Amino acid sequence: MTAMGFDSPGGPDVFRAEELPVPTPGEGEVLIRVAYAGVNRPDVIQRMGHYPPPPGASPIPGLEIAGEVVAQGTSVTPDAIGQNVCALVTGGGYAEYCIAKFSHCLPVPANVSLAEAAALPETLFTVWHNVFQRGWACDGETLLVHGGTSGIGTMAIKLAKLFELTVIVTCGSDEKCAAAVKIGADHAVNYRNTDFVEEVKRITGGKGVQLVLDMVSGDYVPRNLACLAEDGRHVTIAVLGGMTAELNMAQIMVRRLTLTGSTLRARPDAFKDLLCDEIFRTVWPSVEDGTLRPEMDRSFPLAEVGAAHTRMEAGDHIGKIVLKVGG
Repeated sequence: MTAMGFDSPGGPDVFRAEELPVPTPGEGEVLIRVAYAGVNRPDVIQRMGHYPPPPGASPIPGLEIAGEVVAQGTSVTPDAIGQNVCALVTGGGYAEYCIAKFSHCLPVPANVSLAEAAALPETLFTVWHNVFQRGWACDGETLLVHGGTSGIGTMAIKLAKLFELTVIVTCGSDEKCAAAVKIGADHAVNYRNTDFVEEVKRITGGKGVQLVLDMVSGDYVPRNLACLAEDGRHVTIAVLGGMTAELNMAQIMVRRLTLTGSTLRARPDAFKDLLCDEIFRTVWPSVEDGTLRPEMDRSFPLAEVGAAHTRMEAGDHIGKIVLKVGG
């Protein structure tokens, strides 16, 4: 099979095609002929040398795929072969074939394209776990999301609106703010020309938001905390702005704030089993009936993965970038 790997970390031009043996599925696993693979920020960070795959994971990037199950290991339901599925994987997505745990796969409805299906798992699993499980989001609350037009940001908007939250997002241009509102955000703040802390206070009448989904960290954290209402929750899922923050712990105690965060890739399979099952029961009906769709940006051929990474790093995309791998 053809896969896109790299010999040493670097820029988008380090990718090169390589021929590898088609992997064999083990117990509880399936082999998927990949039609599309999603491109995510962790792929970029891995390519740069800052996010090595966990032990046992494929060194080939790619954390979400969609395609047809063509082989299966033991302990997998007999009718798996021939199913179109999308899957969350720990690596290996930038290849013509990829191994996935069958318990981390979701069936692709007939009315969902494989390109759209490949754009769902990473963002859907991440947002569901961090906004609703760790962040305890409830109907009627207000959520602040940074990077409102990213893959995570657009999914956060759409999921939050499914469950009747008010959504405030920050974006880096007026055009992106307009796009975020069109996608479903109630308010969009251009952080380049507006103090988002003051704007959140204005929008909420000084009450603040109940939840912040933070992908920046660093010096954004104290500003995010200033946006929170009493008993508010702050959930960090990336540290694009730095790994350290200076906090006033007395304010956290007095206002009863909760700070948490998570990464997904290295979590145990059993955790992902439960997460996938909850998403299937709670969210997947909205995918099946057409209510929930990923926001799609562009598709690139697998051989042009470097161009896909360049687009992501430039920050011009709105929604998900995917790679077309197979027919």
